[in-house]
Amino acid sequence: MLTMDLVRRGRIATSLVFLLFGVALGVWTARIPAVKEKLGLTDGRLSIALLAFAAGCIAGMALIGRLTDRFGSSRVLVPAALLEGLLLIPPGFAGGLVTLSIALFAFGAGHGTLNIAMNANAAEVERAMGRPVMTSFHAVYSIGGFTGALLGGLFAHLGIGVGATLLAVGLVVLAAAAWSARRVLPSTPAPATPAEERSRNPWLLFFGVVVLCTLVGEGAAADWSAVYLRDELGSSEAFAAYGYAAFAILMTVGRVFGDRLAARFGPVVLVRASGVVAAAGLGAGLLAGSTVAGVAGFGLLGLGLSCVAPQFFSAAAAIDPARAGRALSTVVSIGYVGFLIGPIVIGAAATVVGLTAALWIPVVLAAFVAASAGTIRRSRVTLRPGSPG
Repeated sequence: MLTMDLVRRGRIATSLVFLLFGVALGVWTARIPAVKEKLGLTDGRLSIALLAFAAGCIAGMALIGRLTDRFGSSRVLVPAALLEGLLLIPPGFAGGLVTLSIALFAFGAGHGTLNIAMNANAAEVERAMGRPVMTSFHAVYSIGGFTGALLGGLFAHLGIGVGATLLAVGLVVLAAAAWSARRVLPSTPAPATPAEERSRNPWLLFFGVVVLCTLVGEGAAADWSAVYLRDELGSSEAFAAYGYAAFAILMTVGRVFGDRLAARFGPVVLVRASGVVAAAGLGAGLLAGSTVAGVAGFGLLGLGLSCVAPQFFSAAAAIDPARAGRALSTVVSIGYVGFLIGPIVIGAAATVVGLTAALWIPVVLAAFVAASAGTIRRSRVTLRPGSPG
C-alpha cells in the first residue's frame, strides 16, 4: 500500500524529470544557430540533422511503450532520465553533418523514450493521488523549456561555446536525474495477458488524432507566428517575436491552473472550453488583421491548447492502467507527427492561398478538438485515492 508521503515524494521527483526534459530541449533549441554556424551548415543541411532528431523521437516513442509496461514506468524512467543528460552532450561536439545527425538521432530516441516513461509515471502518480495532476507536470515542462532557452541564450551571450554549454547543462540534468531516481513512485509491471486482450483500443488512435490536431497549433505558433506578424501585418521583427512569446506564456499559465479546472468542471468541459477558446481566439485575431490582435490571437491559442494534450494523455492511460505505456506510446507518437508536419502543411497552403488563410487550419482543428471532448468519457477507470493503479 502506497503512503501519501511516498506519493508526494514521487510527484516531486517526476515533476523534476519533466523540468529536466524541458530544460534539455530548450537549451538545445537555443544553441541550434551556434551549431549551424560552427559546422557551416546551410538551412537544407541543418534540416537533415533536425529531421534525424525528429526520427529518433518517433522511434523512441513507438518502441518504448511495451518495455514501460513490462518493467514498470519507474524502471524505464530512471535510465531514460539519465540518458537525457548524457545524450544532450554529443551534438555539441559533432564535427560534421553525419556525426551531428547520428548524435541527434540518439538524443531524439532518448528524448522520445523519456517522454513516454515520464507521462506513464505521471499517470500513476495521478491515480495514486486520486485527483487530476497531469496538467501540472506539463506546466513544469513548459517552465523547463523557458529555463533551458534562457540558459542557452545566457551561455551564448557570455561567448561560451555550444559544446561547453551542452556539457554543463547535460551534467546538471544527469545529477538532478540521479537525485530523482531514488524518489520516483515505484510502479508494478503489467501482468501477461492473452494475445486477444492486447489488441489496440481504437479510441487510442482517435485520442492520438486529437493530440495531433493540438500539436499542429503548437507547431504553427512556433514556426509561423513571427512570420505572420512581420510579413502579413507589417510589424517590426522585434514585435513579431511577441506572438510566440504570448503563446508560450499563456500556455504555461493555462497549465498551471488546468488541474484545478479539471477537478472542478471535469475534463470533458475543460477540453471543450479549451478548444473553443483556441479556435475563437486565433480566428478573431486573424479576422481583426492588426498586430496587437494577432499577438492576442496567438496568446489565446496557447491558452486554449494548454490543457488539451494532458487531458487526453491521462484519459489514454486510464483506459488500461496496467498498460499505460503502450497507450501513451500510441497517442504521443501520433500526436507528435502533428508538430512535425503541421508547419509544413501550413507553409504549403500559404504558397497557394496566402499565410493568413493558411492559419485558419489550426483554427478549424481547434474547433474539431472542442467537438471531440466527449470521447474522454471512454476512459474506463475512476481515480481512487491511495491506489497505485
